[in-house]
Amino acid sequence: MAAPTYTTTDLSAAMVTAPVPLENWLIIAPVALCITLGAVLLMMRSSMRLQAQVAIPGLAVLVLLDASLLAKVVAHGPMTMVMGRWLPPFGIAFTVDLFGALMALTAAIAALTVGLYALNDVTESGRRYGFFPFLLLLMAGVSGAFLTGDVFNLYVWFEVLLISSFGMLILGSERGQIDGAMKYAVLNLIGTTLFLISVGIVYAVFGTLNMADIAGKVETVHDSAPLMTLSALVLLAFAMKAAAFPVNFWLPASYHTPRIVVSALFAGLLTKVGLYALMRIMVVVLPVEREQLSLLIAAAGAATIIIGALGALAQDDIRKLLGYVVISGIGNMLVGIALGTPGGLSGAIVYALHSMVLMTALYLLAGQAAALSGNFSLAGLGGLYRRSTTFAAASFILFVAACGLPPFSGFWPKVILVRASIDVGAWWLAAAILVGGFLLTVVFGRVFLLAYWRPAAGPQTAASIGWQAGLPLSILTTLVVVFGILPERLLHMVQVAANGLIDPTPYLQSVFSAGAMP
Repeated sequence: MAAPTYTTTDLSAAMVTAPVPLENWLIIAPVALCITLGAVLLMMRSSMRLQAQVAIPGLAVLVLLDASLLAKVVAHGPMTMVMGRWLPPFGIAFTVDLFGALMALTAAIAALTVGLYALNDVTESGRRYGFFPFLLLLMAGVSGAFLTGDVFNLYVWFEVLLISSFGMLILGSERGQIDGAMKYAVLNLIGTTLFLISVGIVYAVFGTLNMADIAGKVETVHDSAPLMTLSALVLLAFAMKAAAFPVNFWLPASYHTPRIVVSALFAGLLTKVGLYALMRIMVVVLPVEREQLSLLIAAAGAATIIIGALGALAQDDIRKLLGYVVISGIGNMLVGIALGTPGGLSGAIVYALHSMVLMTALYLLAGQAAALSGNFSLAGLGGLYRRSTTFAAASFILFVAACGLPPFSGFWPKVILVRASIDVGAWWLAAAILVGGFLLTVVFGRVFLLAYWRPAAGPQTAASIGWQAGLPLSILTTLVVVFGILPERLLHMVQVAANGLIDPTPYLQSVFSAGAMP
């Protein structure tokens, strides 16, 4: 009887056969850390006092991991790690470039400050409902969205952060929270459904869900595939998630209902994830269709800027006011995407980073103002300058930054966007940015005069701010000041990130290395 013969199969064309370099584990470490700690905290639900002792150091480690990842990307360029060792486009790829690394690090810093503030703001009941587990799981979704290189995987991470945000939105189960959560949930679920439909079209057209693979194949299907339909669906889906005009009404109807620490997290991170995804797909994967839709995106951006600023002018509740400020900022980022130039994309990225820090700080500031005075209404606020001059000084810095005035961080993205608009002859976009900035100056001037400068109705005494509120506000305010006065290093990285979106060759080479480009 003849001996059986065996053939050796070469798996090197389909799988990674070499050991994964240790530094590549940094790419998935932020997601793995957040999921692991979130699961641990869920198992520790009965130990309320221990949850914060695990969550805060965990968020600090997340910041260190994202900072290390950013340093690696700065030094070596885009990095890729595939799941299950299957090479792209078969395996799910986590690919991080400078844009994703900057966004992930800024999000981690904002989450850490929110966690610190929650030590005093979230009650034992809120911890029992799962604030800290939800916070870690939400950061898993945010980090995954910034680091993934797969379209369907991006959808999955959106679902993770969306489910976690539902839980955080209704902590306490108050009537107003349930009402706000319904509006938030319906619009976001519609946006998610549209995105899932888009993912189905992508797979039907390209036979792959890897972003780099799609970007390499898109030129070959322009004449036969419904790419404009796909682009319109993607634009509408992420416009909903980013709260862009005219699908922005859910944000001011919901962001004022949860605890202020939750509002701060949402305002700083969630809408920016939608903008990130829109920029990643429309600029890298569908650049021709982005150009064809640029006028529509620009008009939506300009309208979002003005309507957000006018909405803020009409508010008495400072939480609702800040919700409209978030919306106005989204318009500035849409303008940068519409321009599509290195200057426009640089301005959009800088504005996103600035807004993540600033809006988190402004909501925490509003929470502390209410703690000092007893309410969120401008009619009831007053005399905050006399209560705490340090708090008033930090508020003034953040208000000036929100208006886009020098010398703080909000000045640079608006200068870059205005210049980029004028360079392409879009004077009306430059005018919208400047008018929006003027209206926000009126908004925050009104807030400062009524809440800080105007004497309080009753007697006042000086008040001290606890470290749980003072430390996170100090961290965020310091970032606003430093990146306003010393912006060179950040602006250089942002310019490199913007060029990487326009010419994604290094990104594609990271995914399909050694000449295996699609």
